[in-house]
Amino acid sequence: MSARYPRPERRPAVVTGASSGIGAATALALAAVGHPVALGARRTERLEALAASIRESGGEAVVAPLDLTEPDAVEAFAAAAREGLGEIETVVSNAGAVAPGTTHEVSSERFARELDLAVVGAHRLVRAFVPAMVERQRGDLVVVSSDVAVRARPFMAAYAAGKWGLEGMAHALQMELEGTGVRCSIVRPGPTWSEMGSDWDAEEGAFVLDQWVRFGLARHPHFLKPQALADAITYVVQAPRGVHVSLIEVNPEAPVDAPEESR
Repeated sequence: MSARYPRPERRPAVVTGASSGIGAATALALAAVGHPVALGARRTERLEALAASIRESGGEAVVAPLDLTEPDAVEAFAAAAREGLGEIETVVSNAGAVAPGTTHEVSSERFARELDLAVVGAHRLVRAFVPAMVERQRGDLVVVSSDVAVRARPFMAAYAAGKWGLEGMAHALQMELEGTGVRCSIVRPGPTWSEMGSDWDAEEGAFVLDQWVRFGLARHPHFLKPQALADAITYVVQAPRGVHVSLIEVNPEAPVDAPEESR
């Protein structure tokens, strides 16, 4: 390890939105390569089951409730993570929510709630953990974005606006943190299987997917599995010091067309 870039062997990590999907897969992946993990989400019963699985595999995990829309809850979570694991070296900001709706018909209150979670919630997480990283001159902050940040999809404008804003904040952070020893990275998933959207009305969901096809935003039917994003996040935070993986976009590969004669 370069003397210019010291890094401890023990690197506790925080994962938000860890109760399912990308967050749960990321917690398992980080634990598998030796990171003690603090799991945060509102559904703590799921977190407890995930933590038990990590411990059974020889890893270290703590659980604390987390609602990124509540400043006091974020501070309480940060305190619990430090108490359980020590100083936090890695933060994965992954929480998010999406609901379908026509932009001019969605209430401003609902629109604001989605933006608060995606952008302001992530900033609350930054405020809770990054100052100590800067003081120690090391640390990784990974924000999980979405390809809607560069290719907005119709009928989910608040989600798109939130991810655009999240990436804008992350890009500013990358410049502000340059030379501090703290790396801010963006992982941008393409279409991914998760519980997001599972609570949509079936007809609304089908309509939205049809509109993705209409505007060329769903060229094939394959979706990523959460593990693909967990692997990307693990790659980012495992990069050796002196290397900054600033942005990774991960998309599902299209199905391979069979040769005409084999059809």
